[in-house]
Amino acid sequence: MNQLEQLKQFTKVVADTGDFQSIKQYTPRDATTNPSLILKAVQKPEYKPLLEKAVRDFPDLSTGDVIDRVLVDFGMEILKIIPGRVSTEIDARLSFDTEATVAKGRELIALYEEAGAGRERVLIKIASTWEGIRAAEILQKEGIRCNMTLLFSLAQAIACAEAGAQLISPFVGRIYDWFKKTNDLEYTGAEDPGVQSVKRIYNYYRKFGYTTEVMGASFRNTSQILELAGCDLLTISPELLQKLADSNEPVERKLNPGASAVSIEKVAIDEKTFRFMMNEDAMATEKLAEGIRAFCADSGKLKQIITGMR
Repeated sequence: MNQLEQLKQFTKVVADTGDFQSIKQYTPRDATTNPSLILKAVQKPEYKPLLEKAVRDFPDLSTGDVIDRVLVDFGMEILKIIPGRVSTEIDARLSFDTEATVAKGRELIALYEEAGAGRERVLIKIASTWEGIRAAEILQKEGIRCNMTLLFSLAQAIACAEAGAQLISPFVGRIYDWFKKTNDLEYTGAEDPGVQSVKRIYNYYRKFGYTTEVMGASFRNTSQILELAGCDLLTISPELLQKLADSNEPVERKLNPGASAVSIEKVAIDEKTFRFMMNEDAMATEKLAEGIRAFCADSGKLKQIITGMR
C-alpha cells in the first residue's frame, strides 16, 4: 500500500480543497473548504458556472447572501462525492460577534436542509475566538455541528471541548511557520512545534475524556502528516495527498487513543483564563489575528467578483 492508503488505516483523511476533481481522485471521507479555497476555485473555468448561477438566480440578495448560496452550492456538490461531511465557513468578519455567528450558522444549515442535505453531514466552521466558541456552544445544543478553525493553542482547544464542539482544526503548518520565522530554525519530525501542539491537544482530550474530534490542518509537508498518523482526522491539500500516494514508505501510527498523558494537568477555562492564556501565547495571538484578516480579505475579493458580475 502507498502511504495514503496506510494512513487511512489509522486516520480519517479529509480533502482540504474546493476542487471536485481532486476530491474524486483521492476518495477522502470528508472535505473542508474556506474562503481562500472557494475564491481559488471560482476563478477556474470549470467552477465559474456555480458562481454565475448563484448571481443569476438571486438578483435581489445582498452580495454576502449570494456568497452563502455559493458556499452551499459548493458544499452540495462535494457531498455528492464524499460519504461523510463537508465543512462550510462562516464569514470571518463575524469572529467577535456571538449572536451574529449563531444567526449565520442557523442560516447556512437552513440552506443546506432546503437543498436536501441533513445537518449531520455539515460542519459549520467558526474561528476559535472566545465569542466564536460561545456561538458554537449554542449551535451544538441545537444539533448544528461545529468545526472550530484558526486554532493554535491548548487554551482554544480546551475551551472548544468544554463548549461541546464537534471538531477542532489545529493549524500545524501555520504554527510551524511562526516558529521557523521567529527562531530562524528548521524543524523536522517530532520536533516540529505544530506537530507537538496537536499531540498535546490530542493527549489532553484523551486523558480527560473529551469527545471533540481533533483534525490536524494546514500542513506544509508530508512529514508533519505522518507524525500525526492516528489523529482522529487530518485535512490535507491535493498536493500533499499526491505525495503520500506516490510513496510506498511504511507509515507508523504515532497517536494512540489508549495512551494516557500522565504529565498533563487539567485546566479550568473561563473567559478571564482564556484571554490571559492567549495573551501569554504570542504565536497563537498573532496567527489567530492574521488568519481572520486573511479570510476577510479573500471574502472581500469574492464579493468584488460577484459585484462585477451584476
